[in-house]
Amino acid sequence: MQIFLLICLGIVAYTYVGYGILITLLVKIRSLFKPLRPLEDDDAYTPAVTLVMAAYNEMGCLAAKLKNSQSLDYPTEKLRLLFVTEGSTDGSTAWLESLRDGGDGQIDVLGGQERAGKVAAMNRAMQHVRTPIVVFSDANTHLNNRAIRNLVRHFRDESVGAVAGEKRIDTLNNESAAGSGEGLYWKYESYLKRKDAQLHTVVGAAGELFALRTPLYETVEPDTLLDDFIISLRIAGNGYRVEYEPEAYALERPSFSIDEEKKRKIRIAAGGFQSIMRLLYLLNIVRYGWLSFQYVSHRVLRWAVTPFCLPLIWLANLALLLPMQPPTALYPFWLALFVGQCLFYAAAWVGYRLEHRQIRVKALFVPFYFTFMNVCAILGFLRYLRGNTSGIWEKARRADDVELQPN
Repeated sequence: MQIFLLICLGIVAYTYVGYGILITLLVKIRSLFKPLRPLEDDDAYTPAVTLVMAAYNEMGCLAAKLKNSQSLDYPTEKLRLLFVTEGSTDGSTAWLESLRDGGDGQIDVLGGQERAGKVAAMNRAMQHVRTPIVVFSDANTHLNNRAIRNLVRHFRDESVGAVAGEKRIDTLNNESAAGSGEGLYWKYESYLKRKDAQLHTVVGAAGELFALRTPLYETVEPDTLLDDFIISLRIAGNGYRVEYEPEAYALERPSFSIDEEKKRKIRIAAGGFQSIMRLLYLLNIVRYGWLSFQYVSHRVLRWAVTPFCLPLIWLANLALLLPMQPPTALYPFWLALFVGQCLFYAAAWVGYRLEHRQIRVKALFVPFYFTFMNVCAILGFLRYLRGNTSGIWEKARRADDVELQPN
């Protein structure tokens, strides 16, 4: 039982702390033999780009998104804006078409009456893309001014097949714990992506902003939940590197409430298990080497192993403290560990209850969001087992009381 408990503890520690330390050390060692070269700006390199945005019933943010897209620092004649609004009933299709028909030659619109989901919209959009580079972005995010330039500069390297931008959460001091926790999570995630790219490749792009070579796009199964992850990992599996560009970022508001964030996290978790099953071949470390190592360490353990280790650690720890177990020299350690776990989860529960009352306590962010993410992962696994993996879903509401203003 002690060995089992130590193994589970080791997996959790490696997943959330150890991998970050290890990959930092590996990058430092690698830089001794092959120094990292800073990527230089080259404003003369401006390949034609199509910015694709799936926008189902996004009339509330389309005007701001269009303004943001058309103000990006990139030659207008080299940047196409393709909106896919199929199934929308809020007038967004007609509004965009009126702009196009009114002479805005930068805009293309793919409408239609049937709503088939985001993945189907992306597959459809790719049939109309004629540029060598395509960039995907969400309609409810804003990009920083040089986002496109900073993404495409990586494609001067023929070994680069895709580039992941950075997702940033725009939170205020009075935001909910879920939003603040989400922001902390993405800051750490961005750090890991930066190190992943420096070692070998990013293992999964954020759908809010990522670019790829158009010929490398493979049609995605319509029921796919994590299209961005599947697309980027398949490109990496085909021998191309997925780079990371923190200076190309999408700014997004946090979820409107903890219930909205829970809905989103469960869907992502279900998509994680779906992705693992569809990318089983990437577990072959003999063939994929560093990619397999990074994929397992950064994704598989976090999605499919660690969430289940946490309750097992608590139960195993409890079993070691039961009266029928003979005391060992490690008894004080196991007792302290158990008390620590109970206090940690109690803090998480208090944070959860206060969140519903819109009471924000910073000290509870870490235990609350850590526990929240892992509970959602387990619920996502149950959703995946039930087969509830439709590519059509109701998006989570986002806090929208502040206008996004990227630099």
